[in-house]
Amino acid sequence: MVKTVAIVSLSSGMMGEAFAEHELKIGTRRLHEMGLRVKFMEHSLKGMDYLKAHPEARAQDLLQAYADTEVDMILCAIGGDDTYRLLPYLFDGDALQKVLSDKIFLGFSDTTMNHFMLHKLGAKTFYGQAFLPDVCELDGQMLPYTQKYFEELVHTERISEIRPSGIWYEERLSFGEDQVGIPRVSHTNSGFELLQGKPLFSGKILGGCIDSIYDIFNSDRYEDTVSLCGKYQLFPSLADWKGRILLLESSEEKPEPALYEKMLMALKEYGIFGVVEGVIAGKPMDETYAAEYREALRKVIDNPNCSVLWNVNIGHATPRCIIPFGVTARVDADGQRVEFVWD
Repeated sequence: MVKTVAIVSLSSGMMGEAFAEHELKIGTRRLHEMGLRVKFMEHSLKGMDYLKAHPEARAQDLLQAYADTEVDMILCAIGGDDTYRLLPYLFDGDALQKVLSDKIFLGFSDTTMNHFMLHKLGAKTFYGQAFLPDVCELDGQMLPYTQKYFEELVHTERISEIRPSGIWYEERLSFGEDQVGIPRVSHTNSGFELLQGKPLFSGKILGGCIDSIYDIFNSDRYEDTVSLCGKYQLFPSLADWKGRILLLESSEEKPEPALYEKMLMALKEYGIFGVVEGVIAGKPMDETYAAEYREALRKVIDNPNCSVLWNVNIGHATPRCIIPFGVTARVDADGQRVEFVWD
């Protein structure tokens, strides 16, 4: 049976802009070549200005994608910075709860907020890739490591394990049409690194982009993030975090080390590092501030009972794996693998 992928723009409306048209064509063709049917939700291509002004339209697309019985997978177009504004339109009147069904949901970056929304309702989701950044890669094919995990998810509806990529890529300086077919610059990757704690630990993973998570605790970006996220109790309670593994990765904004440490401190003050089994930390884009971030993780967490696995190929640095949320993960730092145990 042919599977249908619904593409939603829950944050930025970049996918609908003329400057992304060549990427849209590449990504759509690749999904078709994988044997998938593609459905762009009603408002997903209406552009940045429209979707910025209409969070209710973004929310409507997500609700319709879940309600559509033909849709097997919901794929986010890209991240952004204000998907928290969908909260009232998804939770008032139990709108999302009423249509929620067992479908693949995949996205990263600002989509961290959407993962927390779905977690509130008990849904399992997948973190790590999106349509524009991954399926629409400008090279002649998707990045091989990225494609491996994407196709595994599409065909099996799960991820069995993740291992380090042998290489990492520098981010492109331009995504223009003149870059189509041009490979990225690559470097040898050093693999997973245990910063502290036991090399073997397990728990269900939850988390995402630390920049987006910090917005739940700090309103510097938007003045209503703390109040709105608090009103809908978006961030899980400490009781919910107990025994889990926290996933953290940093955005393309490449936060200064002092800000990264400040964001970690907000989580420490919440008490999260005292209850989770461990932390999985993604490689930063272009390895910018890699040494400083590693030191900040050690310094702030400072808990031998909280294992920290560093340099995982998840988040904003390419290539990207996919991590399932809501499934028990067994981390083996020495064996350089994270295995997922499915019921």
